[in-house]
Amino acid sequence: MQTTPLAASALQITPICLGTMTFGEQVDAEAAHHILDRALERGVNFIDTAEMYAVPARPETCGATESIIGHWFARRPGVRQRVVLASKVAGPSRGMPWIRGDQAGLSRAEIIQACEGSLRRLQTEVIDLYQIHWPARNVPSFGALSFNPAKDWPCASMREQLEALAELVQSGKVRAVGLSNESPYGVHEFVRLAQQHGLPTVASLQNPYCLLNRSFENGLDESCHRLGVALLAYSPLGFGLLSGKYDEHGLSAGTGRMALFETLRRQRWGRPEALAAARRYNALARQHGLSPLQLALAFCYRNPRVASTIIGVTSLAQLDECLDAWDTPLGPELLQALDRIRWEMRDPAQ
Repeated sequence: MQTTPLAASALQITPICLGTMTFGEQVDAEAAHHILDRALERGVNFIDTAEMYAVPARPETCGATESIIGHWFARRPGVRQRVVLASKVAGPSRGMPWIRGDQAGLSRAEIIQACEGSLRRLQTEVIDLYQIHWPARNVPSFGALSFNPAKDWPCASMREQLEALAELVQSGKVRAVGLSNESPYGVHEFVRLAQQHGLPTVASLQNPYCLLNRSFENGLDESCHRLGVALLAYSPLGFGLLSGKYDEHGLSAGTGRMALFETLRRQRWGRPEALAAARRYNALARQHGLSPLQLALAFCYRNPRVASTIIGVTSLAQLDECLDAWDTPLGPELLQALDRIRWEMRDPAQ
């Protein structure tokens, strides 16, 4: 699998990235190491994690995913140099006070402390791409549909956050910086401040992008294009809804993530409208001789807006299926049919 530059950074990434939030919850360490081995064997050099993983978030598993990856590096001499490693610093609590307390606002000290903790767990001296997992400020995300200024809260300024990231870059602990779950305003402001004050430029934006949530196309796509910020698309299968496994019996049946974890069904991916839309897309895939997974992943894989698509798996078979979908073509007629469904059903998992 060929690599491409990640925006203006010096990083060379593959167009498929292995997401690891299942490691430490659904996937134990041994199985995770086999998945990491297979991904590397098949040409994937890009791995994404976060200090708060595994998901669903629990105090008992916070940091477990990074530790599993760190043990993999320790047991595979030379592998670290072959991998582009991305991790993330968690934003304000969102019901996870075990990370840094309820009042955390991404201060300089919090960002540096978080990065140093990740480095220890990952057993590495440098994180190639270090991302702010979600904004410190009040912003509509994770299913919120509109901005409410009455909900503003105290937090570190964007400049302070960038200055903390700059310290990490200057000390050699981080190579490039990125954002996640950001808005058009946030992307523009971070880029503007970086340019104005000589701080690290934003290389990437990790946001949801899939057939159930194309909200990136509502302004963020232009922002990222003109500012030179690369999209790392997460949840390309809509938390499994676009795999087809929930079509017949619904979200609470079977052994998928949505069935196993009731908390996930209360989030945006668990909306009845999201499942209804997924069933439409999945039926369209079958009508064109494709599996739902092939259609959903090909939509991201072949999309010029996407620099790398983050896939999450729980088995070697799932990993191979996702990687095999790389060669799936989507013709103009099928792309137009996808647009017609979106026009009718919009972005139910926004």
